Amino acid sequence: MSFETLGLSPVLLRALTEQGYATPTPIQEAAIPVALSGRDLMAGAQTGTGKTAAFALPLLERLFASAAPAPAGGKRKARALILTPTRELAAQVHESLRGYGKHLRMHSTQIFGGVGMGPQMDALRRGVDVIVATPGRLMDHMERRTADLSGIEILVLDEADRMLDMGFLPAIKRILAALPKQRQTMLFSATFADEIKQLATQFMRDPAEIQVAARNSVAATVTHRVHPVDASRKRDLLLHLLAADSRRQTLVFSRTKHGADKLCTFLEKSGLRTAAIHGNKSQGARTRALKEFKNGKVTVLVATDIAARGLDIDQLPIVVNYDLPMVAEDYVHRIGRTGRAGAEGLAISLVSHDETRLLRDIRRMLKQDIAIANVAGYEPERALNLDAHSSSPSSRPRNPNHARRPHHTPSKGHAAANKQPRQWQGRGASAGAARGSR
Repeated sequence: MSFETLGLSPVLLRALTEQGYATPTPIQEAAIPVALSGRDLMAGAQTGTGKTAAFALPLLERLFASAAPAPAGGKRKARALILTPTRELAAQVHESLRGYGKHLRMHSTQIFGGVGMGPQMDALRRGVDVIVATPGRLMDHMERRTADLSGIEILVLDEADRMLDMGFLPAIKRILAALPKQRQTMLFSATFADEIKQLATQFMRDPAEIQVAARNSVAATVTHRVHPVDASRKRDLLLHLLAADSRRQTLVFSRTKHGADKLCTFLEKSGLRTAAIHGNKSQGARTRALKEFKNGKVTVLVATDIAARGLDIDQLPIVVNYDLPMVAEDYVHRIGRTGRAGAEGLAISLVSHDETRLLRDIRRMLKQDIAIANVAGYEPERALNLDAHSSSPSSRPRNPNHARRPHHTPSKGHAAANKQPRQWQGRGASAGAARGSR
């Protein structure tokens, strides 16, 4: 199948051809016709399979490509709203949207925290057709009456599960209350927890459901590997692995901001070109770190889970879990940065004995074994015991009203901060602008 068979206008097909895209991915093939019909839609697919294009292309088609030109004069009223959990993801979705709509008379803007509100207010005052926003900063504009959502015809929630994880449910409900009831709503996510479906019943009308891969599945092209190691020797083992090819781009996940900074300093002093990205970094520092990682000036990027969504690097070969995530589902999003769009990838986890339960949860979620191999000279004093039966806090069902991060209630002035090989990514490759609090 080609994009020509999906019902897209020549003006959109031209933009896709210019970007080298000819064949839709499974999620695009399944979702685009449904979205073009105007029906509400819940769609799930693995990270890196083109979810952004699956909603951006029909959005552009319905609102602009087939529509009559807007009358001259008068202020534009926003017709579409795309909500994302992070600044990086908002920036990349916005870049993709502009790429697909380059031949359309479409005006868009991105709204997120970590930067001044002035330019955003100016853009909204001039009038835009599409707003790509994080919930926290959008709430700031709503409180200041600088964002008019009364003309929204299409709402997209991208990575909805992450927004719930980050505690944005109250903000999302307030935003939904400000939108017209007659609209199309599309919800896209890499994973669909049960609470996501419960939320959907509250604001979607008979949505079509599309799931092109099993829930919480990972790309088959990614190789998983675990290296047991004592916690005190983790950074030495990491340096050993990175030194094997210091030119290879590697994304390293740390559980905490402080840990990311310490690890970055250690690797830099060891001679590796390293940068760190997390919620305590300024927006400029985060954008610069992503840009330098993408252009190869930096070969190792140490990140907290802030980068697990929305970081899109062409042919990123390897992801390292320096610390395992506390929630098993986050493993899917972390390693989704590699093995994108059919490319091969490697996911390495450095696991100490006290992380055994977390690893057990990940294996249970993936429903598959993960190769475990000691690295000579770094064997741990205590072996991992993966056969024991015990429950971990991370395996308990999560209440959607209880977030893992402190973003429950937006307040005035709250600026809660709120990626492929060339076959199909759906998300642009720019270093976007970043999530806020982590």
